[in-house]
Amino acid sequence: MHKNLYPFERWMRAQRLSENTIKTYLDLVSKFLGYLDRHSVTDITPKWVSRFNYDFIVAQDYSISYQNQCISAIKKYVQFRGVLLSLDALQRPRKPQKLPCVLSVDELSLLLDCTQNLKHKALLSLLYSAGLRIGEALRLLPTDIDSKRMLIFVRDAKGKKDRYTLLSERFLVLLRGYYKAYRPKHYLFEGQQGVAYSATSARKILLKSKARAGIRKPIVLHTLRHSFATHLLESGTDIRYIQELLGHSSPKTTMIYTHVSSKSLQKIKNPFDSL
Repeated sequence: MHKNLYPFERWMRAQRLSENTIKTYLDLVSKFLGYLDRHSVTDITPKWVSRFNYDFIVAQDYSISYQNQCISAIKKYVQFRGVLLSLDALQRPRKPQKLPCVLSVDELSLLLDCTQNLKHKALLSLLYSAGLRIGEALRLLPTDIDSKRMLIFVRDAKGKKDRYTLLSERFLVLLRGYYKAYRPKHYLFEGQQGVAYSATSARKILLKSKARAGIRKPIVLHTLRHSFATHLLESGTDIRYIQELLGHSSPKTTMIYTHVSSKSLQKIKNPFDSL
């Protein structure tokens, strides 16, 4: 990390940014300052931000998401430095609107059946049955499971918002068996030495189960959350409730599932059938 970034790190912590955001911004701003050093530049100007944007990101064909992260990181650093600098001309490229990959109910059942380890099956089942992001699931504490109200408390989720989501009766049976076998001390899902289970390990679990199940779709852990939302929509759940369960701040984000719902599409009569 660039030597001048420790005050920036402390400032971001005081701003209560998430640990992932702090880590990402430090890495990107360090690269930006290193770029300025190599060109013997001492002042941050729109010209040099634009040159960094092209030389480091565009020319090396980094993703649009990565480019947007770089722009956000530099803007945050400029704010920290108190530099009067307008970066409005530096436009954020739009990400392509790709539809999420969704598993059918049968595919999900097969995937979980092929997950043999009890802890692994409980974790993947949780992601689907509650529609959680992997980070949300790995931060859960046993006390966040409210079996009396059949709800799961999700704390400090994206956007620093708390929310409740569903606790499945069938999952609760699986969870109790897992808890009795593993007795986690702090987090609901723990790795070695009682630390939170890692997202990397969870991804490996999914890939192994996917291979055993013979699923060829390009799925990731977030696919389970997408599938939860889509299946709720197909079962007739109002999209406003789905928005609340997922923790989306805007209904526009949730509306994407109307484009992947097979039942919505199946209701449309194909004009070819009228010939």
